[in-house]
Amino acid sequence: MARSFGVTILIVACSLAIGSAGYHHFEGLAGIDSLLNASMISTGMGPVNEMHSTVGQLFATFYALYSGITFHSIMAVMLAPMIHRGLHKFHLDEDDTAAAPRP
Repeated sequence: MARSFGVTILIVACSLAIGSAGYHHFEGLAGIDSLLNASMISTGMGPVNEMHSTVGQLFATFYALYSGITFHSIMAVMLAPMIHRGLHKFHLDEDDTAAAPRP
């Protein structure tokens, strides 16, 4: 679980860095405003500042799509160890299958 949480934190940090850099570069927003926009898009809340340039609007569009996919990936990474552990309960040993009666 700790390893999955670490991977998740790394994905979130990289995603926020990409979003902050993009908003800063394409829209000229201040660092804190760029981080705020990236955070709000990543959590599905929506943008805070209006995008004025076409390239900024395109960046915001693709970053929003990327954030949606990233959210699902993060959930998969976080839930994988728990699901894996749960599937172990249904695992049959080879000895169990040999002792089972055949139809």
